[in-house]
Amino acid sequence: MTDNSPDSSQLIDDFIDWYLDENPVQAALAGAPGRDRTLGDFTEAGILAREAESRRRLERLEAAEGGGFEERIDRELIASTLRGSLAYADWPSWRRDPSYYVGPVFASMFGPFLHRLAPEAELVDAAVARLAEVPGVLAACRANLDPGLAAPLLVERGLGQARTGRRFLTVTVPGLVADEKLRARLAEAAAAAAAAFDALVEFLDGFEAAGSWRMGEELYSRLLRERELLGYGAGELRERGRAAYDELDAEMREVARRLTGGSDDWHAAITALQDDHAPTLEAMRAEYEAETERARRFVRERGLVTFAEGEECRVVPSPEFQRPVLAVASYMQPPPLSASRIGHFFVPFTPESFTEEQVRQRLRTNARAQMPSIAVHEAYPGHHWHLSWMAGNPRRARKLFRTPYFAEGWALYVEKVMREEGYFTTPAQELAHLEFRLFRAARIIVDTSLHCGDMSIEEAEHFMTTKSSLTPGTAKGEVNRYCAWPTQAPSYLTGALEIDRIRADYLAAGRGDLRTFHDTLAGSGGLPLGLARRVALEG
Repeated sequence: MTDNSPDSSQLIDDFIDWYLDENPVQAALAGAPGRDRTLGDFTEAGILAREAESRRRLERLEAAEGGGFEERIDRELIASTLRGSLAYADWPSWRRDPSYYVGPVFASMFGPFLHRLAPEAELVDAAVARLAEVPGVLAACRANLDPGLAAPLLVERGLGQARTGRRFLTVTVPGLVADEKLRARLAEAAAAAAAAFDALVEFLDGFEAAGSWRMGEELYSRLLRERELLGYGAGELRERGRAAYDELDAEMREVARRLTGGSDDWHAAITALQDDHAPTLEAMRAEYEAETERARRFVRERGLVTFAEGEECRVVPSPEFQRPVLAVASYMQPPPLSASRIGHFFVPFTPESFTEEQVRQRLRTNARAQMPSIAVHEAYPGHHWHLSWMAGNPRRARKLFRTPYFAEGWALYVEKVMREEGYFTTPAQELAHLEFRLFRAARIIVDTSLHCGDMSIEEAEHFMTTKSSLTPGTAKGEVNRYCAWPTQAPSYLTGALEIDRIRADYLAAGRGDLRTFHDTLAGSGGLPLGLARRVALEG
């Protein structure tokens, strides 16, 4: 460090403290103490002030020098995170998307009662304080949305979320409280917040949006290079997706021929495999629980990773508010700043309003041949193992900041590891595993094409139904997600392929065995892949 440069470690600590103060919902979900009674400032002035302060802090971090290897990685991790968020100044979600406001309300109310890091009375006290701020947050949404920037598709998605707000706040959240008096207090406090959601629904229902959801190739590529540190842009990413798709398509044809009565038509084979599923939603949950335990035993017996002390993955029905919008399994990590190592694997239940046929379709998309890959991805040694192990890293920056290109890439990478180790025991399970990878390759092609202006929504939906096994209804939901969340969909296979390359170089350099590689790379956090490579090969 030069005499005139700021102290790097102090800059990092100061930034993290500032970040936690300015993002109290994320702070509380991470287990940071003392930040669980507010939702934060969602006004235009507050958002612009955070943006200006982010620029100032990025400049100071970029000017800093010195520090050991791990400190330099922390500094670059925070810098890449800031560059990514500041890139969005040209594409402001807070002016475009109601979910920017609605999502944090839902997360802030559900997460604490799931993790239960404090006594129930304290959780209710904090929830009541946050509920009092909900009308202000939703008023900021109405004030900040710009008709010229907000796209009708994003407004419609936000409207769908907002319509669930009243029931979520007045029924679902109080239902998480055991004590009758505390439950009644929480329900009473939710009344004004529920009314604010009703007002938002009325506002969005009449909101005339005229903006575009397309990000454009320039910003898309900038995010890949500056936030993800990939070294290439949208065009090259799409070509990588196409090459991976063709390779997987050929491999799937070969595996499909090994099925009883098999042929080259893997699409028909996947559709047939989906007829073998659990008879009920609860039976599906029980089968996922058994598969999760089988995966855990297999990973331990093969010595593929080291387990975090006290880790536990609970396999539970998905939260009620997720059920109308999420038809696939998901995972919620232990709060990384807490001592808890308990994660939750959410099995995708359906809303009570679903018909018998709709329930059957949900069960078909979680067929028995698919369960091994899904349990590996969500639990062992996928998300749950990674995030419970990572929580033991002593560096706060690694606990708080990560990219889906690592986190989702890791979960897909370990699916392939488990295939290499013999976990998938039938051609049907192998075919399902490969189809999940091919689906992620299709996502790369579609997401880049949509946001670079080379594909319409209708063309994207057709691509996903003909080039993967999605039904038209599921494809519509998927494509809407890509429009709303640019650059996320390619993260799975892109990250998995990059981690494969890092592993090959690590083993070729003789730096350790497979278990050491896994422990080292995943334990370093969820770093942008350029930094993850440095940790594996230089650290």
